[in-house]
Amino acid sequence: MLLADDLGYRDVGCYGGPVETPTIDHLAAGGTRFQQFYSGCAVCSPSRATLITGRHHIRAGVYSWIQDESQNSHLRLRETTLAEVLRGAGYATAHVGKWHLGLPTGDRDKPTPDQHGFDHWFATWNNAQPSHHNPDNFIRNGEPVGQLEGYSCQLVADEAIGWMDRHRESQPEQPFFLNVWFHEPHAPIAAPDEVTQKYGKVNDKAAIYSGTIDNTDQAIQRLLAKLDALGVRENTLIIYASDNGSYRTDRVGNLRGRKGANWEGGIRVPGIFHWPGHIPAGVVLDQPAGLVDVLPTICGMLKIAPPQVHLDGSDLTPLLTGHADSFERHQPLFWHLQRSQPIVAMRDGDYSLVGFRDYEMSNKNLFEEKWIPAIKTGTYHNFELYNLKDDPGQTRNLAAEQPERVEAMKQQMLQINASIMKDAMDWHLGPDNQK
Repeated sequence: MLLADDLGYRDVGCYGGPVETPTIDHLAAGGTRFQQFYSGCAVCSPSRATLITGRHHIRAGVYSWIQDESQNSHLRLRETTLAEVLRGAGYATAHVGKWHLGLPTGDRDKPTPDQHGFDHWFATWNNAQPSHHNPDNFIRNGEPVGQLEGYSCQLVADEAIGWMDRHRESQPEQPFFLNVWFHEPHAPIAAPDEVTQKYGKVNDKAAIYSGTIDNTDQAIQRLLAKLDALGVRENTLIIYASDNGSYRTDRVGNLRGRKGANWEGGIRVPGIFHWPGHIPAGVVLDQPAGLVDVLPTICGMLKIAPPQVHLDGSDLTPLLTGHADSFERHQPLFWHLQRSQPIVAMRDGDYSLVGFRDYEMSNKNLFEEKWIPAIKTGTYHNFELYNLKDDPGQTRNLAAEQPERVEAMKQQMLQINASIMKDAMDWHLGPDNQK
């Protein structure tokens, strides 16, 4: 699982972006690329919770991006993660890169990635600090590593390659799951000058931003070369996506909004599935899909029983194997983010319904857990309707023209919302002590 951080819908080459990404483009050409692929949330921590559980992030305990020092929030231990599913099926598991689903602090005891199913982990709380260059905040299996020399994406690739080598030596026949969550292009950004210069001056932020993506593409190429060297490339399912849209409005295409907002620019991201011999090459799909579908899809592709809980995502296997007529999404895609205006969004077929909160709430970037009771009981109003097939930029609100569709979608949205809030953890009452 290859995940970028804050990479926009129109950043990489195969999505019409300005960055040279031959490796990512190669994965797309050799597999299936979704034209309408979605993050789990418009910001990082909740999107990652959705990816790793197949469930809406609020069910999993994550409302917004996590600051461990001031919040009790974390990915709940009761959740069954993708790593736990695969480990139960006999896979070795490793996480390398950004985590941002909660780590312990001096005042707060929170689970670590090994408690969520990973045999090996090499991670940061949130961003690479002080930047992507020479980061000093990585932790390996609970032990701080100290300052490292190099760029974050390459250091993450180094760790992944070293782990694959050790795994091959110790357990040559055991399959593995490698979860690679890059920090790039999340700020604070840094990239090698020789890469940045391909896109502009070395001190130009847009050029550095592009350089971080280019550098990540080169890191992914090293990972693929290792898979080739191990002789497992043809038998490896590779998924590439981003955790949310870009913070740069020039990198979301012609979509409305950007990171942090439940408009298309904040939640639509690249989505590529590559598995030679199993997923046909050169396929571009228009059906909506997203990170919420990753866990059920992997279970479907590998014929592994999914967790016996409510999954908000659907199994994309029919779409990925040329049987699109048999695909049925059991529940529309749904997003909730308290700081966003609109606060909720739902995608059903060609249509998107968005709603605004009908209660007072701070727009502060840093989430405060005292807001949770209001979020759990809050209601919505001022619904807007958009036909994303005809109007991907969400410029024409059709609510007044199609009141019956608005009402039907609103009722469905409210049912999904009620189900999620029933599962939601109220962190302001204290830490999570239950599996």
